[in-house]
Amino acid sequence: MLLHHYRFVPDDTLFDIEAFRTELAGERSPIAPFKAALRGIQARLDERFHAGADIRDLVHGRAWCLDRLLAIAWEQHDWPDEGVGLLAVGGYGRGELHPHSDIDLLLLLEEDDDTPYREPLTAFITFLWDIGLEIGHSVRSLADCEREAEADVTVITNLLETRTLAGPERLREAMKTRLSTDRLWPADRFFEAKWQEQISRHYRYNNSEYHLEPNIKSSPGGLRDIQMIGWVAKRHFGTQRYEDLVAGGFMNDPELRILSQGQAFLWQVRYALHMLTDRAEDRLLFDHQRTIAELFGYRDTPERLAVEQFMKRYYRHVTALAGLNDMLLQHFDEAILHAGEALTTTPLNERFEIKGGYIQARSRHVFRRRPSALLELFLLMAEHPEIEGVRADTIRLIRDHRHLIDDLYRDDLRHQSLFMALLRSGGNVARQLRRMNRYGVLGKYLPEFGQAVGLMQHDLFHIYTVDAHTLRLLKCIHSFRKPEAKEEFPVAANLIHQLPKLELLWIAGLYHDIGKGRGGDHSTLGARDAEAFCERHGLSSRDTRLVSWLVEHHLMMSMVAQKRDITDPDVIADFARLVGDETRLDYLYVLTVADINATNPTLWNGWRASLLRQLHGETKRALRRGLENPLERDDWVQETRSEAHSLLATVGADMARVDRLWESLGEDYFLQYAPSEIVWQTQGILNHGDSQLPLILINAPTDDMAEGGTKVFIHTRSVDDLFAATAAAMDQLGLSIHDARIATSSNDWTLNTFIVLDDHGQAICDRERIEEIRRHLVEELDDPDDYPQIVTRHTPRQLKHFRVPTEVSIEQDPANERTLLELVAPDRPGLLARVGRIFMEQDIALSAAKIATLGERVEDVFFITDKAGAPLTDPERQQRLRERLIEVLAIPG
Repeated sequence: MLLHHYRFVPDDTLFDIEAFRTELAGERSPIAPFKAALRGIQARLDERFHAGADIRDLVHGRAWCLDRLLAIAWEQHDWPDEGVGLLAVGGYGRGELHPHSDIDLLLLLEEDDDTPYREPLTAFITFLWDIGLEIGHSVRSLADCEREAEADVTVITNLLETRTLAGPERLREAMKTRLSTDRLWPADRFFEAKWQEQISRHYRYNNSEYHLEPNIKSSPGGLRDIQMIGWVAKRHFGTQRYEDLVAGGFMNDPELRILSQGQAFLWQVRYALHMLTDRAEDRLLFDHQRTIAELFGYRDTPERLAVEQFMKRYYRHVTALAGLNDMLLQHFDEAILHAGEALTTTPLNERFEIKGGYIQARSRHVFRRRPSALLELFLLMAEHPEIEGVRADTIRLIRDHRHLIDDLYRDDLRHQSLFMALLRSGGNVARQLRRMNRYGVLGKYLPEFGQAVGLMQHDLFHIYTVDAHTLRLLKCIHSFRKPEAKEEFPVAANLIHQLPKLELLWIAGLYHDIGKGRGGDHSTLGARDAEAFCERHGLSSRDTRLVSWLVEHHLMMSMVAQKRDITDPDVIADFARLVGDETRLDYLYVLTVADINATNPTLWNGWRASLLRQLHGETKRALRRGLENPLERDDWVQETRSEAHSLLATVGADMARVDRLWESLGEDYFLQYAPSEIVWQTQGILNHGDSQLPLILINAPTDDMAEGGTKVFIHTRSVDDLFAATAAAMDQLGLSIHDARIATSSNDWTLNTFIVLDDHGQAICDRERIEEIRRHLVEELDDPDDYPQIVTRHTPRQLKHFRVPTEVSIEQDPANERTLLELVAPDRPGLLARVGRIFMEQDIALSAAKIATLGERVEDVFFITDKAGAPLTDPERQQRLRERLIEVLAIPG
């Protein structure tokens, strides 16, 4: 289907038919000339692609060349009569061929008996294979076509787009008659089947056009969505050109331009993919994104990588195409499935009404006469949850009038009041903001948000563009309000109903990442934008300060929970001072949980949930106690020890043995563990007796615990390389360590606790699996001279396409008399074991570790001392450690 007044003009310089016929006549075998012709055609097309030729000329030009070659190939074979023809179908039937597109052919027979044609058909297909054509072919009679098309919507779809390449045209005309809507697949049935097909296809891609590695053909907003519009138009309206839809009032010129430009861009990308990979590749993998960005002329800037600029253009095109697809299919739905139906109409006010469950403007002039209606419509939808969506004509009116939203519009108190009314409506605000974004209104009203549309970060951690992530965050916040959220998000589901003003959270969510892509600290930039928004919309100075503070510190709670030792009273006191009061803490907790879940679905797990819950709970206790009365370390130790002692006495433990064991443990032990954990570990050690085998205790979250990881407690003699050996053994088991706490008694026994998850980020609860882990660890750790080798598993494909520089920062923790080492490095199998070996080489003792894997990189924090228990203060020693870590962990590029 051709777009936007384009006409392909045949170009003999691509393929000189007469010269080819002359060459063919001089050869004994036609195979070599055909192969040479194919190579020459593709070489000329590729040369023109590199020179910047119109992509439509290349895609249609290749189909035109193949038409001529196939017609000549057809002539090389003896056909008994005019009862067989060669047809191009599918994409080739549309006259579109990329370098490695399948060449879909139909060998159409007039009669069912194919006996007279078997020999030439076999010879013809074999010849096409011999010359290297990637064909997809079928041999069908007219009756076969009718029967198979009736049974399968994909067959009728394929046969909608056909061209005769050789043989009589009357066969194709006869087939079209048999496949007409009055015989099979009437327009309403066809449309409904194709719509369900698209819904299923979109579902496979999470109903989002925002993917790190999108499929340019099948993802939402991809080429298939464009083709979908064409198929429905052909079946129902009998049109062969999108321009006919404009004439029929189903599309206007700006929409045709969106379709035309979007298809041309996706064709450019697809052509480049085929050319670079030398195969039919539709996945825009990391392997190719950087190369195509460079090929298209993008260059890195201080603010943004070339690949990010390229992908922003991609996302903007597919977002526009997805929105257009939505609108047109709804238009078709109203015109095809519900044509002639008497729909119930309910007036909402003088500007809008509900018709058939969808809101629509009562006049096509409503937005021009009253521009505030561009915001009022979404407020009405929030206030009336029974409204299913917006009718197609009204969507078009919105798109046609959104240009009215300018600086004067934004500064108008009436419009500011409407937007704030939406945020305060109590309805599904997140859904309405998503709709505003889909129809291009949100980015107009908030230009700073518009700058973030389609903006991606080229890594494995941020798997959505900034706008898509932001809207997912708002959706998460809304989901916390539902009753079912209490099971997965118990704290957030409780807090969301206690927040004094939910609209402040909506604003903070909208602005938390809005500063990305501008250079500088995005949190600081976003805080300024949020402050300006609040002042412009008349919020009080107190509410403005809260929103700005939330945006500026939206990463802080996650960072403290995952990178600091939250069993340390000083860490809790410092965080409590930063937060200042319980209201800020509650807002920040809900925003943090939503942010993590909206960044990457794999990030949220029971362990992260437990860390945030613990930090929230301890900080709330500190705030209630008063910032001027922080809990002292000695008090913390005494409280924990006293409670654990009482619990052990209650269960009948031998308290004399307990006291002797505890005498060998330092105060830090009682800072690191909760009373219940101390009871569990103490009982295990006492029950283990004098056995020389390592004691391995494993505690999995119970069925009624939604949060936490699997705890592995190891009690054994203190020896060098124990941490490295343990990390290697767990790597062999396919476990990922997320937290490590290392304690050594005065008589050289270690009490090491690890929090582990499986490779899906879930706690291990299966009893057989737990016993397998316990046996493996006992076998691997019972002999210090036979510790397991570091795992050398294959590095996943995606990780290979990111160059993460290894960074090591070292600072002191004087309150705990230890050193903090923060490591940023490319993720790889066996990384923790390698770190442990380096610590052993450098005579370094590890007391705790916080492990975080963020996409393609790790951000780990290690709490270390020298072998004598003193912090590492010697600059030269710090530098040796830093250099050794970088040397071992950096992946050669």
